[in-house]
Amino acid sequence: MKIINPDKCIVFFDFDNTIATCDVFDSMLPRFSRNDLWIQLENEWKDGKIGSRACLEGQIGGMSLTKKDLDGYLAGIKLDPYFKRLVQYLNTKKVKVIVLSDNFDYILKRVLHNYAIKNLRVYSNKLRFSRGRIIPCFPFRSKKCQVCAHCKTKNLLANVQRESIIMYIGDGRSDICPAQYSDLVFAKDELLKYFKDRQLTCFAYEGLKDVYDYFRRSFV
Repeated sequence: MKIINPDKCIVFFDFDNTIATCDVFDSMLPRFSRNDLWIQLENEWKDGKIGSRACLEGQIGGMSLTKKDLDGYLAGIKLDPYFKRLVQYLNTKKVKVIVLSDNFDYILKRVLHNYAIKNLRVYSNKLRFSRGRIIPCFPFRSKKCQVCAHCKTKNLLANVQRESIIMYIGDGRSDICPAQYSDLVFAKDELLKYFKDRQLTCFAYEGLKDVYDYFRRSFV
């Protein structure tokens, strides 16, 4: 295994099914949606007929959900048991940690707050509450690409320098593009399949303990 100097490393985490043990937004849909339109939108997104922004906007518009309801739901979300330990270890090595998500800021920050995880830089879509409605906003979308509501690649590249060692940890479709700009990729599920199908180098992981153990062995 190659020994890595952590001084130039930047670690990017996906959130859903990576930091969190489930897809937090998708798990909300059967619980809070007024009808089954969300299923049609999800299928259209999976088939490539619509991008994630159109999918998310439609799904949020179909929810009956107050801020109180959302807070109650988020209180039950579980994080990977090694995430906090991994972040603490990276902090001791002075490695920059950034979260990139196609989920929403309020959801991510609320869940991280529930676990007393502070001072993480997070880039995501945004939610605001107005007169009992949830209104999505997509400040990091790309005009050139409609696949993702949040262009993770744009925010990844904005936070690295030429000499940076870029490490990416993810699982899904929105991770495919930024992962290809990374020097070291930890992948599972759809991201792992993409890399394997194209014979691209990555490390398969099941949980963040695998990533934690890798860093403990690799950093000088």
